[in-house]
Amino acid sequence: AVLGIVADKTGYPQDMLDLDLDLEADLGIDTVKQAETFAAVRQEFDIPVQEDLSLRDYPTLERVIGFVHDMRPDLAEVGEQRSEVGEQQAGAVSVVGDADETVISNVQYHVEDADKMPRRVPVPALRPALDYCKPTGITLDENSRVIVMMDSGGVGRSLVGRLQKLGVTTLQLSPEIETEALIAELEGWLAESAIQGVYWLPALDVEPDLEEMDLTTWRELNRRRIKNLYTTMRTLYDAVAGANTFLVVATRLGGLHGYGEQGASAPLGGAVVGFSKAYGVERSMRAESGEGVLVKAVDFEISRKTAEPADQLIAETLYDPGITEVGYYRGLRYTVTLVEKSAADGGSGMSLGPETVFVVTGAAGGITSAIVSDLAAASRGVFYLLDLVQAPTPDDAHVQLYRHDPEALKRKLIEDARAQGERPTPVQIEQQMQVIERSEAALRAIETVEAAGGTAYYHAVNLLDGDAVSAIVQEIRQSYGRIDVLLHAGGTLIDRILPNKEPEQFALVYDIKADGFFSLLKAAKGMPIGATVAFSSVAGRFGNNGQSDYSAANDLLCKITSSMRSWRPHTRGIAVDWTAWDEIGMASRGSVPVIMAELGIDMLPPESGIPTIRRELTYGATRGEIVVAGRLGVWMEEGDASGGLDSNKISELISRRRLLMVGEVTAANLYGDLEVETHLDPAVQPFLYDHAPDEGTPWLPGVMATEALAEVASLLAPGYEIVAVEHEEMMGAFKFFRMEPRTLYLDAQISPDGDGLRAHVVLRSKTVPKREGLPIQIKDHFFASIRLGPTTLVTPTVDFTPPSDGDLPITARSVYKTFFHGPAYQVIERARVDGNCAIGRFAADLPPNTVPADSASLVAPRLVELCFQLAALWRQEVKGATAIPIGFDSLVTYRQESESVGSLYGTVSTSDDGETFDCQVVDTSGAVYVELSGYRTVARPLA
Repeated sequence: AVLGIVADKTGYPQDMLDLDLDLEADLGIDTVKQAETFAAVRQEFDIPVQEDLSLRDYPTLERVIGFVHDMRPDLAEVGEQRSEVGEQQAGAVSVVGDADETVISNVQYHVEDADKMPRRVPVPALRPALDYCKPTGITLDENSRVIVMMDSGGVGRSLVGRLQKLGVTTLQLSPEIETEALIAELEGWLAESAIQGVYWLPALDVEPDLEEMDLTTWRELNRRRIKNLYTTMRTLYDAVAGANTFLVVATRLGGLHGYGEQGASAPLGGAVVGFSKAYGVERSMRAESGEGVLVKAVDFEISRKTAEPADQLIAETLYDPGITEVGYYRGLRYTVTLVEKSAADGGSGMSLGPETVFVVTGAAGGITSAIVSDLAAASRGVFYLLDLVQAPTPDDAHVQLYRHDPEALKRKLIEDARAQGERPTPVQIEQQMQVIERSEAALRAIETVEAAGGTAYYHAVNLLDGDAVSAIVQEIRQSYGRIDVLLHAGGTLIDRILPNKEPEQFALVYDIKADGFFSLLKAAKGMPIGATVAFSSVAGRFGNNGQSDYSAANDLLCKITSSMRSWRPHTRGIAVDWTAWDEIGMASRGSVPVIMAELGIDMLPPESGIPTIRRELTYGATRGEIVVAGRLGVWMEEGDASGGLDSNKISELISRRRLLMVGEVTAANLYGDLEVETHLDPAVQPFLYDHAPDEGTPWLPGVMATEALAEVASLLAPGYEIVAVEHEEMMGAFKFFRMEPRTLYLDAQISPDGDGLRAHVVLRSKTVPKREGLPIQIKDHFFASIRLGPTTLVTPTVDFTPPSDGDLPITARSVYKTFFHGPAYQVIERARVDGNCAIGRFAADLPPNTVPADSASLVAPRLVELCFQLAALWRQEVKGATAIPIGFDSLVTYRQESESVGSLYGTVSTSDDGETFDCQVVDTSGAVYVELSGYRTVARPLA
């Protein structure tokens, strides 16, 4: 009965299932399938669930049968005593190429289908200063023993000095240390006492230009930065574990992890970051107490400073548990988040045609082969196809049998092995099947290119052989003189947690991607490349359990791609972080789909994935890294409920700055933005009870909504001023029904923008239905893009002659007979409408706008209100209807209402018969207080 269950799970006949075969190594039953197998066995024999059952204790079929005997002694006497076995490894698959598998042919894909999946772009996002963040739970004191892998620029020396002042004992290691000596040092220090954490600094060192290195230098730099890191954390795996332990790595990617306009400055640090993210995921998943190792990757700008980075590394160890990636750029802290962006970015895309020269590595992978087919059909171009496997002849018997009946091929391989006196196992047969599948995929890639009318050159090459790769590139140089698209898809997977990942396995997974990309780019020095497309993975973006090597290699590819902005500015560097593919690819097999579903992660449909590369090449001027995935499940979960923010400390900041429109900051999320909730009472605030268009129902004035957006945008950027509020959309009135208090919900995402910052801020409402069971209604009311700068704006001056009262015949009494505004918002004292213009004097001695009256004002809301009302007055006088605001292009505030000495005047003009308005508010000397451009309204009939 047990053999029947296992045969069902593996698809292999019972006569292949010898009792001493290892469930995973020989039968290919991974962790999830083993759990499913045990569940089926319990059901078959009516065995209750064992809460303390460990699958590692049952590595063979003989042990599984012994489990049944133990639980049901009535069936048989207990057999042999069990022997202890090592920790069960994650499912291991080793192939060369990121994909294998199911043949997809004779299918046409449409580039529009790629848009059916979200397209996310990693971008830097502003973080709160550490003064406003929670502690991480790490303590550094006389009980701490810490390893510091030094850099060559002095940051390590400064760091060690500061640690020693805290009482910390340090082991300082040279970045040039040989691997064997490193292991000996670590084991010796570990034998003395516990080790709390590791600071890893070699990636702070400036690197030679990639094209100036040879392969030997490249490999040595990688050994120091990443392979020694693997060795260190593998050696310390059981020591640096649980609460109050840490791994903090430092890089010199430019302060923004390579996601700024300049790209990555020292891209080899990407491997260190990728490894660290995977290490953090692995430790968190294995943390029995629920508390994993603190992992941070701290990025810095190119600089000779040593004291400041050392201070920041210690501070990052002690504060902000909400993020892993953090960087310091122009005095501010940043992390990396994701935003959805279209590939149609307004740039000029590439035209694919018969003259287009493609170079594709990993061409015999199932996914890559399908993408090649799509590109060939679109271009009929020239394809250099590179893979480790030899391309078979079209009449290869195994390939033909695979194409017509894969199960028959499997049976034949079993029969052939037995005929030779061998004892085949399911894993051995699967490995043979994979080789044949790759041969078929290689042949299919060639056939589809030629069938489309293109030209295919196939090369069997090992990407680790730099000379062989270079020879192929030189052939292309001589024949065509350029590469239009370099598609680097070669790679391999050997998924194991660090204790079980042997050095040669780590090196193989890492080097195929890393050395392969390096050798291609090095060989192509001086040759035009239109675009490089590196196949990365969500494992590189987020890290993944058992994939420290794969994550390191993929993040390295992303950072090399980023760095090309500086040393290959005419090449569009693109890196694609794929999620697991459905139907084709390694992840479509076995238990991966089940695991993905449990983690809330969507598989990628081939009809969306295959045309993605064509979209990125042709839609626009795509550069940089993109994430191609649906739901990302656990990868998008926050590391801390409040995003690492200390609410008490941030509340003190709000109070100190008198920010009325910023109530409570509830979170500074990595993927959910800065979140603010502001509670307003219309019975208290003049800007509400004096702004009631609907028979006593207050509306949040658009100018106060703008003030709220600006205050939230400025909160995390001390020393930065609001430069402009741009592209504001007023999408619907925020009403206070029955004069009841309501809460504004504001979200802000803030990124670097040239010398300043740009914040995207939205103001929402959330309405809880009176009836239970109905969903909460969430509505967007206001949105704006806000620019901030590090210096105060210089007030411009215009020629202006203040009009006399006689030149302003429309009085406030006349205006507010039809306008609804109460005393605090009766901002027009006198006015005139003349042709396409309106001018008005700002009312003096207005009641306070807010309670308390001295609340902050960033955008001079009532001066902006003067502009709004003058535009409404123009529409009333000229069009016979009043107007309510719906948005504007730009608002610049130079001075606040409280700064005026004499009278202020607003001038409004329209050049398109009231479709849009431009406005200035000035004083009697012509000094400009407010500039509003592109103001838009919608007509509202007069009562």
